[in-house]
Amino acid sequence: MASSDTSMHQPEISRKWGWFVALGIALLILGGIAFGNLFLATVVSVYYVGMLMLIAGIVEIIHAFNVKTWKSFFFWFLSGLLYAGAGIVTFSNPVLAAGILTVLLAAALIGSGLFRIWMGFQTKPARGWGWLVFAGIITALTGVLIAAQWPVNSLFILGLFLAIDLIFQGWAFIAFGLGIKSLK
Repeated sequence: MASSDTSMHQPEISRKWGWFVALGIALLILGGIAFGNLFLATVVSVYYVGMLMLIAGIVEIIHAFNVKTWKSFFFWFLSGLLYAGAGIVTFSNPVLAAGILTVLLAAALIGSGLFRIWMGFQTKPARGWGWLVFAGIITALTGVLIAAQWPVNSLFILGLFLAIDLIFQGWAFIAFGLGIKSLK
């Protein structure tokens, strides 16, 4: 008997190795396209976030009509209106939305970087604590660099992150597909 559920499906998944490689190649191509026009990639990512906000707002508004009390109804209804409104603003002014999302990204990177630095020092003298501090410094500095170049970088930074993510995901799927090919 196999030791894990995953090992039981290795031959089955290894037959699909080509699909993983094809997906990886597609993601690499999309990442290259995103790198070719970072502004357009930023707008696309902002529209994606806006669409999700609009859908979530509509769902919250629908949910408001299913609650039992007026207090809860108004809370969910107002929350849904605000979320849907933010989604609409995102569609109507993607450059403004990109600027806001870029500031939030910078703040999140600074905050998480500082937290990682703190966590690294909390684990001292355990082996490797310095790597946690180093990773936190890099994350915090990335946030500071993004914030220092704001609002100019808000026209491309989200697209740059999207392009980098697509390329890394593409390479990962290619490597995974080629790796499972040998499991046949």
